[in-house]
Amino acid sequence: MYPTETAKPIMRILYIQATLVPPPVGGVNDRFLPLSDHIEGEILQPVWFRTPEEIEAVFGPGSYPVYAIGKFRYHWFPAYDGPREKSRFATFWFYVTKGWSLCRERKVDCIVVYSHMTTAVCAVLLKFLTGSRLITEVMIGPDRAYLTDRKTPGLKDRLRHLYSTICLYVTTLACNRVHLLYPGQLESYSMLRGTAASVFHDYTPVSGIKRHVIAEEDDANRPYIVLAGAPWYRKGADLAVEAFSRLSPDYPRWRLLIVGYFPEGTLQNLAAKCDRIEVVTPKPHAEMMRIVTDAEVMLLPSRNEGLPRILIEGMAAGLPLVGSDIAGIPVLIRDGENGFVVGDGDVDMLERRLRELLSDASLRRRMGQRSYEMAQATLTERVYVEQFTRMLHDTV
Repeated sequence: MYPTETAKPIMRILYIQATLVPPPVGGVNDRFLPLSDHIEGEILQPVWFRTPEEIEAVFGPGSYPVYAIGKFRYHWFPAYDGPREKSRFATFWFYVTKGWSLCRERKVDCIVVYSHMTTAVCAVLLKFLTGSRLITEVMIGPDRAYLTDRKTPGLKDRLRHLYSTICLYVTTLACNRVHLLYPGQLESYSMLRGTAASVFHDYTPVSGIKRHVIAEEDDANRPYIVLAGAPWYRKGADLAVEAFSRLSPDYPRWRLLIVGYFPEGTLQNLAAKCDRIEVVTPKPHAEMMRIVTDAEVMLLPSRNEGLPRILIEGMAAGLPLVGSDIAGIPVLIRDGENGFVVGDGDVDMLERRLRELLSDASLRRRMGQRSYEMAQATLTERVYVEQFTRMLHDTV
């Protein structure tokens, strides 16, 4: 149970997911299970599975077309097997028609949509069709969207950024409230600064993350720094490779582990300059958390972000953090307290800060302890549920 300060009538929402990633199996790490103490509703969930049989193989017999978790129901939309443009249209048609059908079946108090992009445009249409309130969740730093995925943005990247900006204005001006991840997320957009906003982190199940165990310092131990995320240029993996390659001769026991989906090419070529840099494919969440808890330092010199969940997970594991001074990263990393904040793209500063941490085990322990305390105080599932519920009541 995650009680709020005062008992209020339970509300009903329609939540629209924007990604094909299925929810956690079993519900333990599913945000809608703890939210069920205060909210009920329907979830529109496209998934990468292509058939009902694939969905039922994962979530159990009878889980298609509807899968219940707590007081919520997932309504699946398997990945459309066809041309990309036709697949996108089919998904958006599902949002509108299924959402309209569910709202007619039983009125919802509020529609909540993940992302401000085309999915949110569908949510705006549903808002006007149903008369429901609307919350748009802005999950990235929109001022840099699509402009930091490669060193030199092309015409396609700039057109995507323009489209993102148009969607941001349309969906933010049309909604009743925005869910922001960090203060100042809309600061670059003067017309949007006065929008009613709730500011809090995205759901991260920190309670199930094990604490990092300090390894004994001996010749057999090979400690590592971990960087996780994609695409690699946006996450600053090239900066991490360069900084680590410079310092690695002075720290022969240390490794750099980079985890993410990176098509063969530039990053692997960059990493090849040092035999203690390992680039690996994405892992299931449980395995990824083992990688995190076994690391000594977490690194994220990103060029664009929202409020990175991987950093929250690193904090819950009790790791010292090093990240860039963009978007929500400085909200999570208090410079000199639970890690270091470095200038955007400043590889020299990144190298210096890593050297400080690699040279001083007591500093790593002290910063890691502070990370853990901060996560337990302000970033837990309980805090998320309280903030999400308060956001709904403030909107409705």
